[in-house]
Amino acid sequence: METVKTKNKTFKKLGFTYLETAEIVVTLNTLLANYQVFYNKLRNFHWNIEGPEFFELHEVFEKEYNTTKENIDTVAERIRVFGVKPNFTLKKTIELSTIKEPEKELSAIEMVREVLNNYEILHNNMLDGINAALESGDVATEQILTDFLMHMEKRNWMFTSYLK
Repeated sequence: METVKTKNKTFKKLGFTYLETAEIVVTLNTLLANYQVFYNKLRNFHWNIEGPEFFELHEVFEKEYNTTKENIDTVAERIRVFGVKPNFTLKKTIELSTIKEPEKELSAIEMVREVLNNYEILHNNMLDGINAALESGDVATEQILTDFLMHMEKRNWMFTSYLK
């Protein structure tokens, strides 16, 4: 077990150095920022959905943001495992996120398309994290992200089917 001393604090690692986890932490920070913007977007979709799809999509968006909220916490805690604080301001989150807020009000169908577009960004971000974790032998992060990916792929199929 490695011990690292920084600013009068000692962190004990389970076999990983800061250098070995640097790329993992970068991808997890990006995922955390993307998830936070995605979460906010889903909350707004939940609150502002209108039209014949209201009841169905209102519930679906709530389910999505609850899952996203849980994933945010898991990612932030995984970053902490590596001795790094995921200290995000809203400004920093928006700057780091590649998921952006909509610039106009969206229809129900546009909201679903937006979720699918965001899934693609999250998917690529998760793959980057999985690759970084595998390169370092970090099977725990790889498993967490693989589980997220499997769930999201199923939801992607469902949202895609909804649009047909």
